[in-house]
Amino acid sequence: MIRKLISRVFGRKHAGHPGKSDAPAVIPVGQHGIRRDALSSGSRRTVETLQQHGYQAFVVGGAVRDLMAGISPKDYDVATNATPEQVRQCFRRSRIIGRRFQIVHVLMGSETIEVTTFRGHHDDQSGARAQTDAEGRVLRDNVFGNQLQDAARRDFTVNALYYDPSNETILDYHHGVADLKQKTLRMIGDPVTRYREDPVRMLRAVRLAAKLGLSIAPDTRRPIRELGTLIENVPPSRLFDEMLKLLTSGYAVRCIEQLRAEGLHRGLLPLLDVILEQPLGERFVMLALENTDRRVRAGKPISPGFLFATLLWHEVLGKWEALKAAGERPIPALFQAMDEVLDVQAEKLAITRRVATDIKDIWILQPRFEQRTGKRPYSLIEQARYRAGYDFLLLRAESGEIEQDLADWWTRFADADGDERAALLLPAQPGDAKKRRRRKRKTNGAAPSAD
Repeated sequence: MIRKLISRVFGRKHAGHPGKSDAPAVIPVGQHGIRRDALSSGSRRTVETLQQHGYQAFVVGGAVRDLMAGISPKDYDVATNATPEQVRQCFRRSRIIGRRFQIVHVLMGSETIEVTTFRGHHDDQSGARAQTDAEGRVLRDNVFGNQLQDAARRDFTVNALYYDPSNETILDYHHGVADLKQKTLRMIGDPVTRYREDPVRMLRAVRLAAKLGLSIAPDTRRPIRELGTLIENVPPSRLFDEMLKLLTSGYAVRCIEQLRAEGLHRGLLPLLDVILEQPLGERFVMLALENTDRRVRAGKPISPGFLFATLLWHEVLGKWEALKAAGERPIPALFQAMDEVLDVQAEKLAITRRVATDIKDIWILQPRFEQRTGKRPYSLIEQARYRAGYDFLLLRAESGEIEQDLADWWTRFADADGDERAALLLPAQPGDAKKRRRRKRKTNGAAPSAD
């Protein structure tokens, strides 16, 4: 009864055939509840400027979806009938980016608004076609069109919503508002074709379903397990961006569980294949993701480097222990293990150099926490990455990997000062003192002169 009422109110006349009618449903603010003041000032100004220049312009996609779901959007996208060059002419602080599909980044104060020209069909009568690879993945797609075509080109119905701040209405071509009210995630068009065009959509389906508490429609979900191997064809940089969105969505634990349910964790990330089958590793990762989810929901900053350091740690730990057992010294063994794991991961994810540096900094601090004598604890606590390394240590203790006493000692040491810290130091062990190496006097090799 409730589903029928929602469908009647929001105009879902063709549930099995989204987009059957060319005219969109025009949904007033009284039904969707989004006031223009809820938008960021930058997105409002971007839309107003384009409209003042005579172009169509709307806030579109995820921002509209999230506002309807009661979630504060992380960023705002604008769709327009202006070409990238025309958009560029409207804004002094803007730049055209992108190769697969050109977009414009408009800088409004501290905001960056992504402005996209309406996309057209691949097989439009004009003869414009997207460049694809052998698997059907779209490589280049600078095919412009109108709003109707643009709505059909979007992935899910809940992302094909166009909000006009000037009159506070939503234009809905594919009954996305009804799907959102009914907690359903539905693909626009044939799911198999759409997943082949962009396999990342399978990951996006998992992320959106977990984040918004949606059920993936049966016809949208069915091909995922069969087509999951197509993700191996996605460029590592795109995969890294999508995985970062998934893991920092505030619902990372749900996302990982959904990945497993859809069979997407195998082969997607080498680390997940192993970690999710090891109780100790899984506990460590889940604790890290739960902590990340709490911070995201509380509006606190998070570190991608810390997050990926936790995800990859048990791979590093396993290799490190194996190298030490083979006779390698501990610190060189750790460096070798770190490099091997990151090299393997680079085949799937293009982890940026900055993030990789943060990851290594956190890992290399871990053996130093074992050193609790002399001046070493004082020097460690002054390290720039000490806090991240300490938080990592706490996770290791909470998961049962190391003794809780070690983490408790460092907590007491950090909170203490002066004589209290000195009293906490452990007595030096016989092998701790290093022998000084005698310096050899440098000579220039010249023979002494005779008087």
